[in-house]
Amino acid sequence: MAELKEEVAAGSVSAPSNFIRDIIIEDLKTGKYQGRVHTRFPPEPNGYLHIGHAKSIWLNFGLAAEFGGKCNLRFDDTNPTKEEVEYVDSIIEDVRWLGGDFEDRIFYASDYFGQLYDWAVDLIRKGKAYVCDLSADEVRRQRGTLTEPGEESPYRSRSVEESLDLFARMKAGEFADGSRTLRARIDMASPNLNLRDPVMYRILNQPHHRTGSEWCIYPTYDFAHGQSDSIEGITHSICTLEFEDHRPLYDWYLTQLGISRPRQIEFDRLNLNYTVLSKRKLLKLVQDRFVSGWDDPRMPTLSGMRRRGYTPEAIRAFCSRIGVSKTNGITELALLEYFVRDDLNRRAHRVMGVMRPLRVVIENYPEGQVEEMEAVNNPEDAGAGTRKVPFSRVLYIEQDDFREDPPKQYFRLSPGREVRLRYGYFITCTGVVKDDHGNVVELRCSYDPATRGGNAPDGRKVKSTIHWVSARHAVDAQVRLYETLFRCENPSDVPEGQDFTVNLNPHSLEVVDGCKLEPSLAAAPAGTRYQLERLGYFVVDRDSTPGHPVLNRTVGLRDTWAKIEAKTK
Repeated sequence: MAELKEEVAAGSVSAPSNFIRDIIIEDLKTGKYQGRVHTRFPPEPNGYLHIGHAKSIWLNFGLAAEFGGKCNLRFDDTNPTKEEVEYVDSIIEDVRWLGGDFEDRIFYASDYFGQLYDWAVDLIRKGKAYVCDLSADEVRRQRGTLTEPGEESPYRSRSVEESLDLFARMKAGEFADGSRTLRARIDMASPNLNLRDPVMYRILNQPHHRTGSEWCIYPTYDFAHGQSDSIEGITHSICTLEFEDHRPLYDWYLTQLGISRPRQIEFDRLNLNYTVLSKRKLLKLVQDRFVSGWDDPRMPTLSGMRRRGYTPEAIRAFCSRIGVSKTNGITELALLEYFVRDDLNRRAHRVMGVMRPLRVVIENYPEGQVEEMEAVNNPEDAGAGTRKVPFSRVLYIEQDDFREDPPKQYFRLSPGREVRLRYGYFITCTGVVKDDHGNVVELRCSYDPATRGGNAPDGRKVKSTIHWVSARHAVDAQVRLYETLFRCENPSDVPEGQDFTVNLNPHSLEVVDGCKLEPSLAAAPAGTRYQLERLGYFVVDRDSTPGHPVLNRTVGLRDTWAKIEAKTK
């Protein structure tokens, strides 16, 4: 930490700058918070984390790490009607997977329920809070608008003694849900609606996932959030922009209670096109079975992205690239996919697989003979080494790699044309076998034995190299091809009276059975990432069984011919 302060003072800190980082640097220069940097990531355990949370994780944990500070993981668990242990466990797993290092600092707002209650009592005694008997709908109606002041509750003038008594009886469970609340006495005419006597406590006769039935009143998020930061000694409370209007309320509570005040800084939320990030909408997708679960690879959840094969390194690089600002916007999903593709290009081993197999018989290749071809695992990583791939008389190639009547600019296999088999030989198509419906079901080819390894000693060139799998050694597999879950850039943009699910993409998942893979994938562990040459990046799914892998396509490659063909249609 001392070295960092020297670097800051000398202006030699070289990390990419943003306005939050600049604020922290200035605070370190002036000695604010005694040179400490302590942040927190405070999710509510009412759903799984998504890509929007990834930006907050990257920012909070990244800044703490850069400046030699700490970052807590704290669950703001103040609403037992929506919270579950499943969500807590998934959040812990996702934060660790993304690289958030909270060590042993896992906290819960529920850890502070006793202290928060005492502080509420203190505010009542100071005349700063009162028990209100209005219903939630009545409170809402009397709140006012942006142009009109709110209406004071008829219970605002309750005595301190009566409010103390009623609040204690609320805690004791004497009243029904929704019959009373504790409200702060601030200003019903404030231009900031959050300061118009906000609710601090409500009655919820609902067991809590950690405290059980100990409490039947629960603090609101707004009452618990700032005080939890203060209890934990947070120095920089980093929030998304929707909390900017709540900051005066947090400050009011902290000032009235006379406790330490962290510096709250707001930044823009991460939004992606073709995606919804509302927890309510994501929950609907799960509950109504539009997806298979929170970790469905089409979901924008971190668990879904992990199952799809995204890497934490790619997500962090993406977050770093988009940075932080004070203006909300929409980020292209294609940019995230670029970083995933770029990261996997460096780390994923190359293998060969055929999704829609077409049988090829090399008629002049000796029957029963098997050769082992030397294949490069990753041309981007010299240390990745090589592997042996079996080659035999009968192979599978992709159906799209053959055209009986090839159009212009199509250079793959066709009658009389010679192509290169990756790591194998040059072959020439000499015949076509069709079924009773005229569909091509088999190719007859010849090979040039002098071209082993894919090079011709006479120097002749071919215009295309295609991948293949030995039929005798192929592993049967299922491949799942994913597209965007929604068919339009803004899924929430729907006509009045319609639900966002009308924009679901009916082609977001294609399951392809009968795929053929090289034998090295027969026992590949779940979570292993590969590039299927010329097909894209894939990950082994947990649904795999021994000898029968299931692959999820993480992200595709750019196919030159596919682009040419699309332009001609």
